Amino acid sequence: MPSSKNKSLKIHKSKSKKNPKRHLVHLFVLPALLFYVIFAIYPILDAFASSLFSFNGYVRDEFVGLENFSRLFKEHPFNTRFVGALKHNVIFLVLTFIFQLAVSLFLAILVNSVSKGKEAFKVIFFIPKLLAVVVVGFLFNLILNPNTGALNTFLDKLGLDFLAQSWLGDTKFALISIIMVNSWLGIGFFMLIFLAGLQAINPEIQESAKLDGASSFTMLRKITIPMILPSIMIVSILAIIQSFEQFDLIYAMQGSAGGPYYSTDVLATYFYRLAFGEGSGGSLGLGAAVAVILFIIVASVSAISLFAFRRKEIDY
Repeated sequence: MPSSKNKSLKIHKSKSKKNPKRHLVHLFVLPALLFYVIFAIYPILDAFASSLFSFNGYVRDEFVGLENFSRLFKEHPFNTRFVGALKHNVIFLVLTFIFQLAVSLFLAILVNSVSKGKEAFKVIFFIPKLLAVVVVGFLFNLILNPNTGALNTFLDKLGLDFLAQSWLGDTKFALISIIMVNSWLGIGFFMLIFLAGLQAINPEIQESAKLDGASSFTMLRKITIPMILPSIMIVSILAIIQSFEQFDLIYAMQGSAGGPYYSTDVLATYFYRLAFGEGSGGSLGLGAAVAVILFIIVASVSAISLFAFRRKEIDY
């Protein structure tokens, strides 16, 4: 006698033959798949291909292999600009982790602890994310103006005029100023992600910890952080991607040259100058090489971070 498993397989096959149209449901994903291939996969593959060619204007010329990459690492001024831009991306990432993620987690814990007005706080903190980056760049250019800006004027009124700086005109403060503006833009969004993780924690676990005499710091370290690891993972990977792909805010506030004196130059602005002809000897081939390196860095760091968080979740 045939087993029950064989019978279920025969029934499944008979249903498939009776209703062959049910497979047509898979056709509904084709438009989205086509859109993804055209606007995501193809540009990546094209960038990889373009990095192996020299260009005559915007037209591929000769196959040069890895020469574009070699020029980026060995030929002056490309090597100096590339290393400087990469260093600024790393600084962007480190300071974003220290400030943006720490503040957004702190705010999420505060908002989660209040009993009234929680929705209002969510809206207030998220509003900056709704603003266009060009508008934010223009607004903070006015605020950080060394002569008439609101920040220096405010410091002067408080008698702290010795703290006033040329925030965007000084190589020491320009990059940090843009990082602070970028953090202000993203804190609300990251706070909502952390808040969702905090609200998913079972209150009974926290109540049990309190009854056992656990301090607030112990609860944060032993309960809260381990249980919101998925949220921390999402925020961390988003911060990594945003830090290495940072372009629009820097362009809005300092232009594509990453001034003053390339102190705010990052890989994305350097790619823009190379690909679209700014600077001496620039070309689409060199720009594509920068784009490929940027893609490899973002993909590698994101994959390593994802693997590390997955291992951490398993340990907990």
